[in-house]
Amino acid sequence: PHAELIRNNLSIALNGSYTETDMHGLYLATDHQHVDNHTFVDHRMPNCNSNELYKGVLMDNANGVFTGKIHVHVDAQKTNAFQQNNNLLLSTKADINSQPQLEIYADDVKCSHGFTVGQFNPESLFYLRSRGIGEEAARTLLVNAFAYDITNEVKIPAIQQYVSEQIR
Repeated sequence: PHAELIRNNLSIALNGSYTETDMHGLYLATDHQHVDNHTFVDHRMPNCNSNELYKGVLMDNANGVFTGKIHVHVDAQKTNAFQQNNNLLLSTKADINSQPQLEIYADDVKCSHGFTVGQFNPESLFYLRSRGIGEEAARTLLVNAFAYDITNEVKIPAIQQYVSEQIR
């Protein structure tokens, strides 16, 4: 069994100069699940870096929300901040709402944010199927490839195995 509603809140304050944070998130939703991710990165001091990559795989009637905000204070010069939310919809009924946001008050910064949503590339699926890989195995392989940037960051083998099983 799994939860119908999942809400994740992550709030990070970069309070010292030369601080860095990396956030990697992966969410998988099926049936009628609703996954809601909210992140807030508060750049308060100069010369700090934040890197945020969240990926979602939504199936069946599942829906997801990603609301991410990066706030750069006026004193936080030389900030580098990156925020990206990529999603893979495996059903025509799956849905994602994404709001990556930047609020910048400093003028010497490098900040970017983005959002993508897509489905399986039919050619990729055809290529794998033409090599004798069954449809279910091919889909699993493509989802693993999509999630690899996140799953590769998991350094504890038992957790990495658990995540791979959940993807499967």
